[in-house]
Amino acid sequence: MFDLSENNKGESGRSGSGIREIRRNSESFSQVISGCPSILTGLSREMRTQMNAIVAFTFLLNKKEYGEDEREEFSNQIYSSCEQIIAMFDDFLDSAIIDAGNIGSEPAVCNPDEMFGALFSEFNETLRKNKYKDIILVHDSPPFQNSYYLIDANRLARVIRNLFRIALVNTKSGYIKAGYDIRKDKLTFFLLDSGQGYVKCREFLQSHDMNQSLSKFNDTFTAVSMVLTRKLVQMMEGSIWIESNGFSGSSTYFSVPVICASNTENEMNRFSNTMSTI
Repeated sequence: MFDLSENNKGESGRSGSGIREIRRNSESFSQVISGCPSILTGLSREMRTQMNAIVAFTFLLNKKEYGEDEREEFSNQIYSSCEQIIAMFDDFLDSAIIDAGNIGSEPAVCNPDEMFGALFSEFNETLRKNKYKDIILVHDSPPFQNSYYLIDANRLARVIRNLFRIALVNTKSGYIKAGYDIRKDKLTFFLLDSGQGYVKCREFLQSHDMNQSLSKFNDTFTAVSMVLTRKLVQMMEGSIWIESNGFSGSSTYFSVPVICASNTENEMNRFSNTMSTI
């Protein structure tokens, strides 16, 4: 979740200006929520569905007639439902926080090879679960020889995790292919899948009326994830688009500007060389 903490605090932990800011943010937050009736309805319905699944599988887990393999499957289903609820509400709340104007991009020096290597290892670990045994992950990325760039790594990783999660939901078997490249101070990432979600994902990504889009595709989870993903990319001054991959699979791309850290260091050194000692 994004950090909303204030820097200046009084005796009560908040300055007067901080309290006024919280009130303004709360009003904006309420307006954002009230403007999304279909999403609120979908969230409520999806949460009840997942909670019912948790209760049902917990009941079956306590039945002695089931073997170890079946009990493990019940546990996995409970864990999956919990993950779904947490991810869905995280995306919805973070999207509302962005709309309330509380955050901005926060670039920092980052090694793309290390960042994407960690993400791909995380995805490989996810695909080791039995429920994803029919899906393989393919990497397609050039090495950057340990170059460092100014990148908003946290939000970049959030976008990539969202896209991967959406691909998993819509791909029952086949492959997910992910890769990235940096050219002319732009990082471009792509994620391709052999799933069934292209039309739905395109609708949610390009939607100007989420109520109408949800009436076409009753999938609150994908809708909320796509909305947040689009907002995060825009916050980083980037662009995101989607194309078809095969018959019904998706090819999702996004591109964000980056700055080579070595260029920044050279500029700082050049400036420091012009200074005179007093």
